[in-house]
Amino acid sequence: MIIYIFFFAHWYLSLFTQSFFHHRYSAHRQFTMSPFMEKVFYFLSWIFQGSSYLSPRAYGILHRMHHAHTDTPQDVHSPKYDGTLFKMMWKTKMIYNDIFYNRLNVDSQYLKNLPVWEGMDKFADSWLNRLFWAFFYIAFYVYFVDMPDHWYQYFLLPIHFVMGPFHGAIINWFAHKYGYRNHELEDTSRNLMFPDVLMWGEGYHNNHHKFPSRANFGTKWYEIDPMYPLILLFNKIGIIKMARA
Repeated sequence: MIIYIFFFAHWYLSLFTQSFFHHRYSAHRQFTMSPFMEKVFYFLSWIFQGSSYLSPRAYGILHRMHHAHTDTPQDVHSPKYDGTLFKMMWKTKMIYNDIFYNRLNVDSQYLKNLPVWEGMDKFADSWLNRLFWAFFYIAFYVYFVDMPDHWYQYFLLPIHFVMGPFHGAIINWFAHKYGYRNHELEDTSRNLMFPDVLMWGEGYHNNHHKFPSRANFGTKWYEIDPMYPLILLFNKIGIIKMARA
């Protein structure tokens, strides 16, 4: 049981920082926060994402580029043009790296109001740090997997290593190929699942492409975005300040 608890804790906590901090804050500025709280969530991103840490700054730029060029040849990730899931994710990784290491000439429109903590990015992106987390996951499984009866639990282990890209693949590939559409747009975005208990509301992808600055990704009364009540709570207690109610 402890392996499943650990796996789902990593799943939801990693996804929380990617959805709340990287996506809704860094990329879209759906709310604001103090410089101190920005550093807090930067730090939590390192803790929760572990070996698959993503720079909030680089992610924000990458995602803004996706919205600007969705399902066109200039899109940073699109099933329409990238052929296979692995080809798409590799292309995304290469563009992300070029942004992270400042090898890509990024248009100024994508650079406004991004969170920046160069020291944390440099440390968390290092191979030494990524290997530390990988060894931690392995050690946890070695200690807690009850062998030989529960050997199959080791099949979950590789997902820990690439948790962030794994989440990205679910949305960037499958939410542009499968699901339903509330809004007819020029892109292929779809709402992947209902209710979206698996992806913290990120599965309402068609809704998000229709209203990218809206903090609540659900647009129908029955579409519950699990992140939105948390955003309202953080706003109420002063952790963030919402741009829109």
